[in-house]
Amino acid sequence: MGLTFFGLGNAIAVKVKYIGLHPWEVLNVALYQHFGLTIGTWGVVSGLILIIISLFVARSYISVGTVLNALCIGPIMDFFLLLDILPKATNTWVDYLILLSGVIITGIGGGMYVAAGIGAGPRDGFMLSISDKTRLSVSQARIIVESLVLVIGFLLGGPVFIATFLYTFIQSPVFHRSLKLFKALVELLKKKKSQNQESVSI
Repeated sequence: MGLTFFGLGNAIAVKVKYIGLHPWEVLNVALYQHFGLTIGTWGVVSGLILIIISLFVARSYISVGTVLNALCIGPIMDFFLLLDILPKATNTWVDYLILLSGVIITGIGGGMYVAAGIGAGPRDGFMLSISDKTRLSVSQARIIVESLVLVIGFLLGGPVFIATFLYTFIQSPVFHRSLKLFKALVELLKKKKSQNQESVSI
């Protein structure tokens, strides 16, 4: 469900991409515009490349969830775009609400899949591996890597605008609240399962 929400949120944001996208999506859209395939396919390609790099840098950050993230979010996003049921750009202030809904849904999805405890995404794992191998904090590593990705995407003609720079301020708080909520839910389910097992054994 977390990966589905993440892919859906990305797809909604892409529908109003002219007001800006997250740095990684800026790059994926730029690659799509230059070389074809689909936006989601380029998301899979970039995710797999990061996993391969992380395997050589810090293998401990690669898990089942990392691979599922890399392989699933792109096709899920393409699926929603293919259905053509998402709101289209209106070139009015409404587009900012559309983008906001996409960012919020993506943040909720991120919190859900991380709370599942089977591994973070390839981009997060890459940031952590870079942080481990340098003297940079995770935040510094993220800023440097995403800035480079943004510059490359921009030079390739990707959609960079005001919303690109607002993503962190909106999506991160939503992600953290979502993660806290779903972690609590997971712990509650584990506790209930443990109590049920104890009652059965008695």
